[in-house]
Amino acid sequence: MEEQAQGQNPITDPASLPVPDTLLIMPLHGFVFFPGMGFPLQIGSKSAMQLVDTAMSGNRMIGLVLSHKKQASVNEDLTSKDLHRVGAMGYIHNVTRFDEGYYHVLVSGVHKIAVTEYTQEEPWIEGTITKLSMSYDEDNSEVQALILNIRNQFKKLGKLTEMPEEILATLDAVTDAYHIGYLVASQLNLKVEEEQEILEIVEINLLLHRVARELNKRLETIAMSNKLQEDIKKEIDGKQREFFLRQQMEAIRKELGEESDGKAELNELRKRADEAGLSEEARKAVDKELARLERISPSSPEHSVARNYLDWILDLPWSKSTEDTLDLLKAEQDLDAEHYGLGQVKKRILEFLAVRKLKNDIQGPILCLAGPPGVGKTSLGQSIAKTMGRKFIRIALGGLRDEAEIRGHRRTYIGALPGRIIQSLKRADSNNPVVLLDEIDKLGSDFRGDPSSALLEVLDPEQNSTFRDHYLDIEFDLSKILFVATANMLDTIPGPLRDRMEVVELSSYTENEKVDIARRYLLPKQLQEHALTPDNLEMGDDTLLEVIRSYTREAGVRNLERELASVCRGVAASIVRGNTEKIVITPKSLHDYLGVVRFYPEVKARNWGPGLATGLAWTPVGGKILFIETSKMKGKGGLSLTGQLGDVMKESASAALTYLRSNAADLKIDEDIFSQQDLHVHVPEGATPKDGPSAGVAMVSALYSVISGRPVRRDVAMTGEITLRGDVLPVGGINEKVLAALRAGIKELVLPPQNENDVLEMPEKVRKTAVFHYPHTIEEALDFVLEKETGC
Repeated sequence: MEEQAQGQNPITDPASLPVPDTLLIMPLHGFVFFPGMGFPLQIGSKSAMQLVDTAMSGNRMIGLVLSHKKQASVNEDLTSKDLHRVGAMGYIHNVTRFDEGYYHVLVSGVHKIAVTEYTQEEPWIEGTITKLSMSYDEDNSEVQALILNIRNQFKKLGKLTEMPEEILATLDAVTDAYHIGYLVASQLNLKVEEEQEILEIVEINLLLHRVARELNKRLETIAMSNKLQEDIKKEIDGKQREFFLRQQMEAIRKELGEESDGKAELNELRKRADEAGLSEEARKAVDKELARLERISPSSPEHSVARNYLDWILDLPWSKSTEDTLDLLKAEQDLDAEHYGLGQVKKRILEFLAVRKLKNDIQGPILCLAGPPGVGKTSLGQSIAKTMGRKFIRIALGGLRDEAEIRGHRRTYIGALPGRIIQSLKRADSNNPVVLLDEIDKLGSDFRGDPSSALLEVLDPEQNSTFRDHYLDIEFDLSKILFVATANMLDTIPGPLRDRMEVVELSSYTENEKVDIARRYLLPKQLQEHALTPDNLEMGDDTLLEVIRSYTREAGVRNLERELASVCRGVAASIVRGNTEKIVITPKSLHDYLGVVRFYPEVKARNWGPGLATGLAWTPVGGKILFIETSKMKGKGGLSLTGQLGDVMKESASAALTYLRSNAADLKIDEDIFSQQDLHVHVPEGATPKDGPSAGVAMVSALYSVISGRPVRRDVAMTGEITLRGDVLPVGGINEKVLAALRAGIKELVLPPQNENDVLEMPEKVRKTAVFHYPHTIEEALDFVLEKETGC
């Protein structure tokens, strides 16, 4: 390499030179050249080297202007369109030329300039310039205060960043306010756009304010960074200290012949594994995880994950069981003491206990108690566990949508846990509890899976002995569990799941049964809860019956219990006021405690006449009577259906009308009426959706009644599906429908002949209370339900 100076010799005070009108413009890449600064530039482009040569042969003055082009290389030739307008006038002190083809140019900034016009592009850029004033009032107190603040803050920054002493010394030596601002700005690691903004500020006050702000921001950033670094260092030092202490403790224990914490923990886990009665697969998994745990540092996150997994396996009741109470007589007495009626369920439990006494390894039954709310399904599950001497677990399935709630989450997920089945077994600490799957008909499903599908394995006697939870990934035997599911409706339970359960239907309670339940269970319970005794309150059966008929309308007894609680609260309030006499509640005095009567027998509240019939309907909360109203008017034979009827019920109405039209001659109906009049069928309570085929008999009776003018008997209720041939087909919910009729005061019923067996399964008191007719055809049904013609 060689050094070469051309033209004028360099001078020591370039600021004293006159400012020319035009300058050669040197584009700058990625940094701003401030006035008062001086450092070498590396020049690589051909036009820039020519520009330096030309300047060296003249007055050595060049313009140093920042390029606003983002991606520009050092050797790239730029145009005036790529440059800002404000820059610095630089003086070239010397140039070092290298054989590799680039220059090393030492330049100092002399003045701040503005390029008024770029006049030349080739072979280098030239422009006319004006010198920008950098003068200010040195006696200005605000300027002096800003300079003092900047000097002090910059010294703080120097200490925090271990800045070279030369820079701090340079700042102390500089007296010009502009040069102080530019020097500090160049040391703050600002973005090149921010440095250009500072260079373009004209007023000294604004310049110093901007530099002071940037300086304070830089100090805050450095302070925060140092604090974070200190915190990290403390954390690392703490971990290292803990590691060294553990190593020392390990050495001390070794000298004393004691076990380390890690080995003591592993030995404790091995001891638990020996005592847990694990299956062969579970023991292999535990041994493998113990070997892995031994290699993991206690401070590692994986250590707690492995330890939790082992705890779950070892806490499960692999071989823990409770002894069943096999005394059938005592079991029967316990069930009767807890629940009234429900003979079919009690019979099934006693049968299981009988077989269990003969055969020790019998699998537990999987029962599904289906019935309306309030009939005791959930409490029956508790009674079964109590009777058998088993632990009781209740798992609420209503609204459950995530399959992982049943099968568990895989261990790869953070915070993974086993499913509810395994969790419940751990809480019960027994592998043969009674597990109540409450509200199984209300399971949902979404993108997280279908819980009902996961229950297929749980509730399948052929599969649940090898149930594999996703978290444990080990087979666990669920066959010893007695599963009891509850549901209000069977229709919403998927077929494969329903097929795996033994369905036991619980029907609505009769009025007599409700009276017995209230007298034997509900009233004593409410007396106790309200701190009352039979000496304070007396309610006879006639009063209880009045509560049931006039203040409740339900299949179960929940509302009945609430009404009894209201009576007890009223009596308690009377005692607190000073009444010491025994209060006897009669049907007439009920309104003092429960208010006005809420329910009346519906059949008594209606005007009766042709076109009105009483049907029977089943609902999830029990049976109810359903009135079918029909009317005729002049028209062209149309049929209108109202009352928010479903498709099946509409089809029943159409089938009823078609049967009457096709059999008009046999039924002595004038056929012209079907072409000259319109018919309207309405089912009251229009806000309630209604559907199903069981109103067919009631609809054909109401239509025939309005056409013929013969009223349907007011004291008869009916149900049954009809066909176009005139047959009466069986329907469901007979027990609930019969009880609904009896509650309404109707004691004569028309039912399909195939439902006679359902009636035979009802309590004898109910069968003796009502009169049942079983017509095989519509004509036979009409003979029963229509009032006899006058004179017949």
